[in-house]
Amino acid sequence: MKEITIDKRDKEILHFLQQDATMSIADIANKVGLSVSPCWRRIQIMEENGTIDKKVTLLNPSHLGLYMTVFVQVKAAKHDKIWLEKFAKHTSAFSEVTEFYRMSGAYDYLLKVQVTDMASFDHFYKRFIGGIDLLDVTSSFAMENIKYSTAMPLDHL
Repeated sequence: MKEITIDKRDKEILHFLQQDATMSIADIANKVGLSVSPCWRRIQIMEENGTIDKKVTLLNPSHLGLYMTVFVQVKAAKHDKIWLEKFAKHTSAFSEVTEFYRMSGAYDYLLKVQVTDMASFDHFYKRFIGGIDLLDVTSSFAMENIKYSTAMPLDHL
């Protein structure tokens, strides 16, 4: 994999894009002390090399009736490639699962699940466990969202 170099200006551009991806290139260029063309080219390079993965609109879950965040921990029933592929496909098919990680430690997988209420979580849970062989599943319900950010830390660059 080719090493990607991020300089001070790239870091500043990324900072502004993470805050508001709709900001015009002219505004970003002005804030980082570049003219529009070099700023646009830097953004284009970071998109081409994968530093900028994609641009999306973040939605407010509570405005969509998604009042409950549940973290579901799963212990695998098997530890082989076939089971993992089936489990990944099964789990990824649920729109309620907004994040899905393979973990180290006591549990093998961690899911972040967004639902409207306990009844909708119960409905999700029954469909989830009914579709694949699992060793153990435990769920933790978020009581309060204290910090949420999609911005990647850039201070180390």
